[in-house]
Amino acid sequence: MQEVADLAGVSKSAVSLAFNDPRKLSDTTLQNIRAASSELGYAQDPAARMLRTRRTDSLALLLPQQLDNVLENPYYTQFLQGIGQTCHREGFTLLLAPPLRGSMLRAIPYAAVDGFVVSGLEYDRGEVTALRQRRIPFVLVDSEWHDDVPSVEIDDGQGTVEVVDYLLGLGHRRIAFVAFETGVEGGFGAWRGPVRRRMDGVRRSLGEVGLSTDDPGMTVLEVACTRAGGTEAFRRLWAEPEPPTAIVAFSDIIAFGVLDAARAAGVDVPGALSVTGFDDLAEASWTAPSLTTVRQPIATKGRLAAEYLVEAIATDKPAEIRHQRLPTSLLVRASTGRAA
Repeated sequence: MQEVADLAGVSKSAVSLAFNDPRKLSDTTLQNIRAASSELGYAQDPAARMLRTRRTDSLALLLPQQLDNVLENPYYTQFLQGIGQTCHREGFTLLLAPPLRGSMLRAIPYAAVDGFVVSGLEYDRGEVTALRQRRIPFVLVDSEWHDDVPSVEIDDGQGTVEVVDYLLGLGHRRIAFVAFETGVEGGFGAWRGPVRRRMDGVRRSLGEVGLSTDDPGMTVLEVACTRAGGTEAFRRLWAEPEPPTAIVAFSDIIAFGVLDAARAAGVDVPGALSVTGFDDLAEASWTAPSLTTVRQPIATKGRLAAEYLVEAIATDKPAEIRHQRLPTSLLVRASTGRAA
């Protein structure tokens, strides 16, 4: 740093400001220091800087699935775009933290970051407690409600109410509801988080016409939240003596797999089978047929979660606990029709 200061004709403290708080320097001084640094090949030691400042200027996204599954799902591309907007504006980098040896809890101590965005934590298996014990800021996205933890979620229940109401109005009475795996024992009665809220919406909609998920013709199953999971769901359901006339997938990626398998089996969608998703990923509008789905503001969720986290990191006092529930909307496309 002293060599850079000598070459640039400034103080050593000015060099420190150039790398740590450049807003305190004039543009001319900053460019002069950067030119000298480039000429000498100087760069800060990130480990030394973290020890001195006790800051990493990095956020972590704690993921519910392994990285290969996450990267397969375009949902996370949109979610990361939202987080990335905030990181770019506020000068943070982003670390992806998938489960370590199958556990989100084990991944937490290995992430040297200033805070966590926690995505898809469907129930508290100790992660919230571990983050509290570390005294590190975090924001929950699509999780359980905690009064003392900032959170961003969508109105999952209303989203499924709208799509099930629509299918019932088309005359469907044999409907399969395909949820993504939760890892919770005890069946859908023990589900929590977004999958539980979506299932509550299903029950509410069915109840309005005197039906329930226990009635003949109604099926509930869990599969992996992947395209292959949707393919598996279709094969299991279509092998039934009386297959459903409609499949309600709790995510678009599962619905894409259902459409793939239906096409391969020669099943007419929507003539013999209606299919719906949940997300409104980009591919939903160009699948064959285009997918009826529930749109949720995915990028907005990521952006807001990162903003709340940066606010919590920036203040020395306890930050305001902010909760945001975003609306959804039903988009009707070509994959749904009247019951055969």
